[in-house]
Amino acid sequence: MRKNILVGQSGGPTAVINASLYGVITEGKAHPEHIDTVYGMVNGIEGFLSGRCMDLSQELTAEDLLLLKQTPAAYLGSCRYKLPENLDAPVYGLLFEKFTSLGIGACLYIGGNDSMDTVDKLSRCARLRHENVSFIGVPKTIDNDLPVTDHTPGYGSAAKYVASTVREICLDASVYQQPAVTIVELMGRHAGWVTAASVLARKHPGDNPLLIYMPEVPFDMEQFLENVKNALDQQPNVVVCVSEGIRDKHGRFICEYANEASLDTFGHKMLTGSAKLLESYVRNRFHVKVRSVELNVNQRCSSLLASAADVHEAVLSGRTAVQQMLGGATGCMVTCSRRHTPSYELEYGLTDVCNVCNKEKGFPVDWITQKGTDIGPQFLEYALPLIAGEPERIMELGLPKYLSRSRKTPA
Repeated sequence: MRKNILVGQSGGPTAVINASLYGVITEGKAHPEHIDTVYGMVNGIEGFLSGRCMDLSQELTAEDLLLLKQTPAAYLGSCRYKLPENLDAPVYGLLFEKFTSLGIGACLYIGGNDSMDTVDKLSRCARLRHENVSFIGVPKTIDNDLPVTDHTPGYGSAAKYVASTVREICLDASVYQQPAVTIVELMGRHAGWVTAASVLARKHPGDNPLLIYMPEVPFDMEQFLENVKNALDQQPNVVVCVSEGIRDKHGRFICEYANEASLDTFGHKMLTGSAKLLESYVRNRFHVKVRSVELNVNQRCSSLLASAADVHEAVLSGRTAVQQMLGGATGCMVTCSRRHTPSYELEYGLTDVCNVCNKEKGFPVDWITQKGTDIGPQFLEYALPLIAGEPERIMELGLPKYLSRSRKTPA
C-alpha cells in the first residue's frame, strides 16, 4: 500500500540541512510503488499545527532540487517548539488528526537534540494510540554533540568554515609588529567541537591560534591572563579561540560575568559575549591592542565553504531515513559509524531515539592538551576527512544560486 511521507526541519540551520532534505525527497520519489507524495512541514511541527504544509513532490522541479542541495539554512523554515511531556495533551490528538487527513504513513524530522525529543514523543504517542505512523530522526547540528553517531551532518562544513576563517584572521593579525591580541568566539554551549576546528587553521607547530578554550575544561580567569602573557612573550600577535559556553569551576558561564544570559524556549541559556568580556580583561591587564571577533551565524550558514564530504553525507542521511522507514523502522535516528578500513568510509544505521534526545556528546577530554589550552593530534585524524572536498555549485553572476521558498523560484 502506498503512503505519503512528511518531512520537517527544526532547530538551528546548517550549511547542509537542505542536502538531507534533498536526500529525503529524491529517495522518496525513487520508490513510487511505496510512496505517493512527500509533504514538507513549513516551520516544523509548530507550522504544521497551523496548517502550513507544501507538496514537495510536485512543487520542486529537478532543477529546484539541485539548487536545494546547495542552499544553506532551512528551506522549509525551522522552529523551536517543545511538545508537552504529557502524551495525553490535546496537541497530540490534533497532530494525528492532521497526519490522517494527509494520509501520512511516516514523518521524518531533520534536527538536533531537541528535535529528537520530538521524534521520541511522537513515536511513543503513536504506540499508545495504536497509530500506524512511523517517526525517524535525521541528524543535523554544527555542534556535533549527538550521542551514538560518529558525527553529524553540518559539522564538517562548520569546521571547514572555522578553520578557513580563523586562518585568515591569524594572517590578518600577523601584519603588525606592535603587540596585539585577537579573541575569536565560536559556537558551542556545552561541547567544544566547533571551537576545536580552529586548530586546523595552523600552518605549522607554534602557529596561531596559540590558545584554545572549550567548555569541557573549567576556565580560570587568572590562569587565562597568565597564558596570554606567556603567549605575548613568545610573539607580538596572539590569536585566542574560545567557545561561547566556556565556564568556571563552579559552572558559571564566563559571559555571565557581565550580565545574566537569557533563556530560549527549551530553557537553554542564550550565550554571547565571552570574547567581548575577555577583551576588556586583557586590555585592562596588558594595555595592548585587543580585538574580539564573534563569528556568530556565519558558522552555520556559509555554503561557499561547505565540505563536499558533508554535503554527500547529509544526502545519504536523508536517503537512509526513507529506506529504513520503508523497512518498518520507527522511533529511531539515523547514525553513521566509521568502518575499520585504511580509507575513510562510513556505515549507516539506526539507534533508538531515546539514546539521543536530550543528551549531549562532549568533546573527548583526552583530546584536550596543554592544561586545557590546546587540541591533540587525535582530532586532526578525526576531522580532516569531514572537511574534504569542494562541492559542485551552480553559479549565477559570480554568486552561488540558491532556492527561495518565499518566492518559489530560484533566488
